[in-house]
Amino acid sequence: MFTGIIEELGQITSIIRNDTDARLTVRGPLSVSDAKVGDSISVDGVCLTVAELLGDGFTADVMGETLRASSLGDRAVGDAVNLERAMRLGDRLGGHIVQGHIDTTSEVLEVERFDAWRRIRFAIDPVHAGLLVDKGSVAVSGVSLTVSAVGTAGPSGASGDSDWFEVSLIPETLTATTLGTLGVGDHVNVETDILARHVARLASRSA
Repeated sequence: MFTGIIEELGQITSIIRNDTDARLTVRGPLSVSDAKVGDSISVDGVCLTVAELLGDGFTADVMGETLRASSLGDRAVGDAVNLERAMRLGDRLGGHIVQGHIDTTSEVLEVERFDAWRRIRFAIDPVHAGLLVDKGSVAVSGVSLTVSAVGTAGPSGASGDSDWFEVSLIPETLTATTLGTLGVGDHVNVETDILARHVARLASRSA
């Protein structure tokens, strides 16, 4: 379990791929400062298990389904990634409850820059769009954010060609995470709020 408060920017130093999975090596001195083999570390919002410790980093095995369902399948050596250690019982919950189980990936549709902050619009598929609400929580590549606006595709593209949501990024988020480097066309991992998922499930069962 995580909070979506990124602790450090890591870097992918090795990727070994085969037909069904991959082994990822990530440099992250803070993340491994008190880690043990078997611990969980969130990498761009994906919960991975430490398979080996390497002094200033760790290796983790990534299953084929995870590679397919998340942006980790597109990562290359040298890429920066958001890292967060699993929360301890009793820690402050600075963000929101994040499981590290990615629901979907989203494409950046627009980036609007202001003097000190940024607004980013992401496409979202209809299945998950209903789980996002204005002022609700969402994890984008592991970063806990507040949804600032949501919208749906209108007739003949009146509101765009897809459902979408927006977030507003403060200077700290822009510098402390990978979100500050996003451009139109980039893809991110999205995890919707677990409470929204439970409510949607209960509603579907009672309908």
